[in-house]
Amino acid sequence: MSRLWISGYRSYELSVFQDNDPKVTVIKKAITQSLSQRIEQGVDWLITGPQLGVEQWCTECGSELKSQYPELKIAVMLPFAEFGSQWNENNRTKLQELISKADFSDQVSDSPYKSPMQLKNYQQFMLSHTDEALFIYDPEYPGKMQYDLEAAKSFADAHPYPISLIDFDELQEIATEIEEDKQE
Repeated sequence: MSRLWISGYRSYELSVFQDNDPKVTVIKKAITQSLSQRIEQGVDWLITGPQLGVEQWCTECGSELKSQYPELKIAVMLPFAEFGSQWNENNRTKLQELISKADFSDQVSDSPYKSPMQLKNYQQFMLSHTDEALFIYDPEYPGKMQYDLEAAKSFADAHPYPISLIDFDELQEIATEIEEDKQE
């Protein structure tokens, strides 16, 4: 069994406010390509969080890949109880739909948000329950993901834990491919 943690930018950090934003198409293609490659190398669990942005998009991509790779399982782990309860109705509904597509979902903390320690515990849970990480993140453009990346690097110093990044240069290459495909 091989378990992959995928995470990355929140949608607002990428200025994405609509599902039909062209950036979503590019990021989903990057996720699908990377995830397919890893499944072929033995990954059978995609483990991610519930955040708007990369985490939700990777759940959608994983769900779409299940027809091609029926062995793939998806887990959506919430950092604490009542996660997303402050979101607007549309985003809450979208979160529930994504959780319903997962093979497993739970919360790391049974309490609603109380302190940053719950987020640290979430990071530790994700690191100790996965075998590698794939982050859609460019260190030149910091975002909330930097804390997960720092925790993963620290964890990797003491454990065999590969970390892969898909940065903005790679996303630009994929955007160019998509544009060239449209012109053919």
